[in-house]
Amino acid sequence: MKNFAVQLKTIAAVCFIAFAPAASAETLADALTHAYDHSGLLEQNRALLRAADEDVAQAVASLMPVINWSATASSSAPRAPGADLISANASISASLTIYDSGATQFAIDAQKELVLGTRQSLVGVEQQVLLRAVEAYMNVRRDSEFLALRQNNVRVITQEFRAAQDRFEVGEVTRTDVSLAEARLAAARSLLASAQGSLAQSQEEFRAAVGRAPGQLQPVSPAPASRSVAEAKAYAVRNHPTMREAQHGVSAAELNIRRAEAANNPTVSLSAQVGVDDEINFGRQVGVTVSGPIYQGGRLSSQVRQFMARRDAARAGLHVTRHGLEQQVGNAYSFLEVARASRQASEEQIRASTVAFRGVREEATLGARTTLDVLNAEQELLNARANQISAQADEVIASYTLLSATGLLTAEHLRLPVQQYDPAAYYNLVKDAPTSTSDQGAALDRVLRAIGD
Repeated sequence: MKNFAVQLKTIAAVCFIAFAPAASAETLADALTHAYDHSGLLEQNRALLRAADEDVAQAVASLMPVINWSATASSSAPRAPGADLISANASISASLTIYDSGATQFAIDAQKELVLGTRQSLVGVEQQVLLRAVEAYMNVRRDSEFLALRQNNVRVITQEFRAAQDRFEVGEVTRTDVSLAEARLAAARSLLASAQGSLAQSQEEFRAAVGRAPGQLQPVSPAPASRSVAEAKAYAVRNHPTMREAQHGVSAAELNIRRAEAANNPTVSLSAQVGVDDEINFGRQVGVTVSGPIYQGGRLSSQVRQFMARRDAARAGLHVTRHGLEQQVGNAYSFLEVARASRQASEEQIRASTVAFRGVREEATLGARTTLDVLNAEQELLNARANQISAQADEVIASYTLLSATGLLTAEHLRLPVQQYDPAAYYNLVKDAPTSTSDQGAALDRVLRAIGD
């Protein structure tokens, strides 16, 4: 009956462990999801994208009629006492650009290219946010394991120190052996304090990167690298958001050149005005104006040359971006291979160091080894375990750095359970430059209120 009760307690304990809520357990996907949902940097750049969308709306408005109203009242000096003359009138005027050699349309198209480039910049910021969260997650795990390693090291050396004291009391070792163990224990305690400080700093970085304190972080496997170095470089050059942003910058620069050249051509505009004075006399006026530059001191030609220079700079930037991305991919692959090789080597080192430590400690109990030999063997095993912990963290970070270098470290590619931001939603509402009184303007107000909340 007693054995049966013990079995029941064991079963209950196992069930409690198996079904207990793991509220504090946290995976890397959890951390990345929270970082994406609570990133102020992403919110900032989304607002900048909406501002760029408005530049398109303002450019489109240049092709629409411009209607203004005005009202004036004036008083003139009287010709006779008490006979002040006061006149008043009100008018509504409208103007519309009929033809400007395509200058306004070029400006609209250039702003659209800048919007597309800003969208790619937002993707780049998303990658920065997620990579920072990965690094913060792995550094907390690394420093937590380092701390546990240091705590265990202090316990082991404390045991060795006490064993050395016991052996000294029976005359098996000298005072030197005891002092060596004592010195090594003091060093281990110092390293333990340093590990505690490093973990505290990593936890603060986690709060900044993810938006909350870390829970019980679960182990992470490296992200798969399915491409060769050459394939990854080619993919990055075609698809990385930084490259696409640079390409849109070149397109915008080309359009700005054409806009500057169009400024040398004639412009045709239509104007109309309706007015009424204080005696209810109505007047109206309609006219067509054709205008164009004759001489502006070389300003227009200078603007064309300036936009050409900016186009050349954008093309050169495209070249620099291409080589920079290829270098980033190559560096990420190299970092990943080094970390992988280091992890594999550390596993062999741990196996050998464990055997050596156990053997030296056993030999020391028989008097064939000194306390220093035991301490050195324990230090070798400690270093091997530390190398393994660091290599595992480095391998995971390197794998996600490689994803970032190829442009794939995004919430969509990682399939994070987040409400992804649609960069086209706001643009589609403002691209036709709606007024605040229109249905589309009312929809915009609702969107902005939802964003503000």
